[in-house]
Order: sequence, then C-alpha cells, then structure tokens
Amino acid sequence: MLSHAKTLFSGSGLMARVLRSTSWILMGYGASQALRLASNLILTRLLFPEAFGLMALITVVVVGLTLFSDVGISPSIAQSKRGDDPDFLNTAWTIQVIRGFLLWLVASLLAYPLAAFYGQPDLALYLPIAALSLVVAGFNPTRIETAHRHLLMGRLTGLDLISQVIEIGILIALALWLNSVMALAIGGVIGVTLKLMLTSAFLPGVRNRFRWEGAAARELVTFGKWIFLSTVCHFFASQGDRAVLGKFLTLEMLGIYNIGFFLASFPLLLGLAVTARVMIPVYREGASPARIARLRYVLSVGVIGLLTLAALLGPWVVDLLYDPRYYASGAILVLIALAMIPQAVGLTYDQAALAAGDSRRFFIYSAVRSGLQVSLLLVGVMQFGLIGGIIGLGLAMGLAHLMLIWLARTHRVWDPSA
Repeated sequence: MLSHAKTLFSGSGLMARVLRSTSWILMGYGASQALRLASNLILTRLLFPEAFGLMALITVVVVGLTLFSDVGISPSIAQSKRGDDPDFLNTAWTIQVIRGFLLWLVASLLAYPLAAFYGQPDLALYLPIAALSLVVAGFNPTRIETAHRHLLMGRLTGLDLISQVIEIGILIALALWLNSVMALAIGGVIGVTLKLMLTSAFLPGVRNRFRWEGAAARELVTFGKWIFLSTVCHFFASQGDRAVLGKFLTLEMLGIYNIGFFLASFPLLLGLAVTARVMIPVYREGASPARIARLRYVLSVGVIGLLTLAALLGPWVVDLLYDPRYYASGAILVLIALAMIPQAVGLTYDQAALAAGDSRRFFIYSAVRSGLQVSLLLVGVMQFGLIGGIIGLGLAMGLAHLMLIWLARTHRVWDPSA
C-alpha cells in the first residue's frame, strides 16, 4: 500500500504533479484556515463585533476593486504557450504594478462617498490605509504564477504559511495596542508585504523587471478582456452579499454574519482553491476523461461532505469557540453551508473553458451566476430579512448549475452521471 502510494506521488508525470500539488494545497489551505480561525478567536475577544462589520465593508471595497480591474494575469500565465517566456512574464508584472497604484488611487477617491453611502464616517479614514495592500500586491513576483503553472506548490505553500503566522502575531499586538479597526487595516497591509518579501527572496524563477513587449501585452489584453468581465461578475458572486447586507444590517450584525460566512465557506473555498490551481494544467496537458472524472468525484463529494458536516455541527462549534456576543453566527453558518452545496456539485467544469482559452463563455456563465445571486439575495433580504437573503443565495446557486452544464457540454467535459 505504501509503495503504491509512493509510486503515485513520485515522478514528473502529470498525475503525480497533480497529486502532490493537491496535497500541498489541502495541507496549506487547511493550515491557513486553522491559523485564521485561531486569529479570529483571539481578535473577537480583543475587539468588538462592529469592528468586524466595518472591516467586512472595507474588504468588500478592496476585493471589489481588485476584481473589477483583473485582466487575467494569473490564468493567462497558466494557459499561455508563452507562460515561461521572461518577456511575457515581465510585461505581465509591469501591468500588475501599474494596476496596483491605480487601484489605491481609486480606493482613496471612493473612501468619502462610500462612507456617506453606508453611513459609516470611519470608512473614509480606514479604506485608504487598507488599500495600500493593493500597491504592495502589485509587486508580487510572477514566480508565484509560474509555480501554479507547473504544479510546484510545496515551497509556495510554506512561504504563505510563514507570512501568515508572522502577520497574525503582528495583528494581535496591534489589536492590544490600538483596540480599533485600525489594527485590522494595518495588519492586512503588513501581511501582504511579508508575502512579497518572502516570495521575492525564496521562490525560484524569473526575477521581474519593468518591460513592455507589444505582442505580450496584446495577448494578455485579448485573453484578459473577458477575464476582466468575469471577475467583475465574481465580485458580485463572492462579495455581493456583504455589499448588499451592509446597507440593510447594523455593523454588529454584519460582523456576526461575516463570522458565520467565514466558518461555513471553508469547504467550498478549499475546493475552489484546488480546482483553480490544478485543473487548468490538467485540462491543458490533456489528462484522460476517466482521470478528470475521478478528480471531480473526489473534490465534489469531499466538499459536499464537509459542507454537510458544517451544517450539522455549526451551532455547537460557534457556542464552543466564541463568546455569547457571536452565538447568532451558528444559525447563519448552518444556512450558508446548505446554500453552498449546489455550487459544490459543479466544481472543475468552469476551468475547462479557461484551459481552452475560452474566456468569453466563462464570462457568460459568471455573469448569469452573479446576476442570479445578487438579485435573489436582494429580493430575499427585502422580503424576509437575513434568512430570506441566504435562502435566495442557495436558490441562485442551484439555478446557475444549469448554465454550468451548458459550459461543460460545450467543452465536452460534462458528466451526466454527476
């Protein structure tokens, strides 16, 4: 048994790299979420629920700007024939750096209007500080994407965890010192800076420098224009709930919702992390349909099982880990975990489109999914409150699966038995 397992994981073949990379992603993501949970438990005792609600709004804006300006650099490097060409990588990096500065400028300009819209004056102060993370992240080396492209995840996973451990220590110290949202805003910038320093120093590959090659820029823009539109849709799918609920809930309730969402979303985000990093190389390098089907079954069944477990144990876990101010997160955890199950059924299908360079159809699917999620969430929360909104999210994910079947059939990867 051990020798057979060793054979499966050894060598440079596609499936061996897939298994090794998946193992690293699972271990790395599991350890990362465990660290986030430990940090969350400590910070909830040092800070107040309103702090997490305000930080949720800041995160919505920062992530929204990131997604609204995504030109698909990561999937472009993953799928392009020039994905290892230094000129291509340096052009991509140059675009990334420019984008980071522009995003910080936009965030700063939006700070006051958003503070007025949500009725939270502190947002005008904290948002420009938190958005400095966008400038820093713009300098992240393309060696990160090269590691993803070739399914070489071990060292990258280790560096991510080291930076996270240091960041958590700094966050706790800042929370003790400042006792305000400022600790979370500054801590986030420090965490991104640590990742930049570690990956720049210890990842092998092309040392980036400023470069602009017209052919590379055109390829990135041509592929990335649909990715840009898709990530706009992804914003509404992944952050739209907090953007909408921020207008209907108090900061305290939004903070409680955010904790329930964090705990419930772990299984699905783990599955998405694996598929986003593993499936493009699998499709690109022509793995057999039988092997792809096995990967699908393992991922989908595993994620659905974990979501079901989260729904069953959610209230008990929240009561055990958190103080009474956050107990309402348990019920929210149950509802969100159940609402996410339909999305877990279709894991890996959308990556077939990106592997084939079909970013247009990927955008169409993303647009339909995000439109359904935001509209049904909004209808649900307006008619029935928070519970209605979460139920609306679940219905939207189930309806979006029909579009996912269309996308999978187009690229001949749909499995009717699933």
